[in-house]
Amino acid sequence: MDGYPIETVLDILNETYPYHPMADVTEGEPFKVLICCLLSIRSQDIITMPACARLFLVADTPQKLLDLDPQVLQNLIEPVSFYRGKVETLRHVCRDLLDRFGGQVPDSIEALESIKGVGRKTANLVMQLGFHQPAISVDTHVHRICNRLGYVSTRTPEQTEQVLRAILPLPYWNIINRVMVRHGQEICTAGRPACDICPVLAYCQQVGVTPRKFKGPPKAVHPVFQGRFRPEDSD
Repeated sequence: MDGYPIETVLDILNETYPYHPMADVTEGEPFKVLICCLLSIRSQDIITMPACARLFLVADTPQKLLDLDPQVLQNLIEPVSFYRGKVETLRHVCRDLLDRFGGQVPDSIEALESIKGVGRKTANLVMQLGFHQPAISVDTHVHRICNRLGYVSTRTPEQTEQVLRAILPLPYWNIINRVMVRHGQEICTAGRPACDICPVLAYCQQVGVTPRKFKGPPKAVHPVFQGRFRPEDSD
């Protein structure tokens, strides 16, 4: 947007959403980040993070996860969305890690994408959160919000990632996913966004947006998003 670089918006959102839901659960370990990302696909964080915490208490390596009885694994990750199918995905990924990578999570996007079930978004998140390398992970939230803001005009998340790689300063690469996913979940939702309480409304072109009617202040933040989530919170 003319006069308002994307960094301005990201700085504001970074202050608004300083915490990543996966931080406590994964402890920055590549394997935990990978598994957490796979479980989070099409599932809400307030459900996924407790499931990850339960799982990692008993299986925090590929071999330990494979050693679990599939029914036990299913019970640990339920009620994550599509948990039955994700049991097979997790087992396949762990088997591939053991067979091809010596039980270690590879540290390149290309190698990660070579694992069946690992897509571009997941590979970027693993590089970012697990290996602390610059990476831009674009999901539906990042794609939607960047288009609404008017910073990109793209049709797919893959196109959005390529544009952001060209225009986004490197120090912001590892910020954009965290802040825009949270913003997309809480305010800039897929339906009628809560523009009335948006902290970056003054910088938004509201491309294709039909705001909601005012409904009052936002609800209290779940512990998962407050930086104080513990495995016992999932009980």
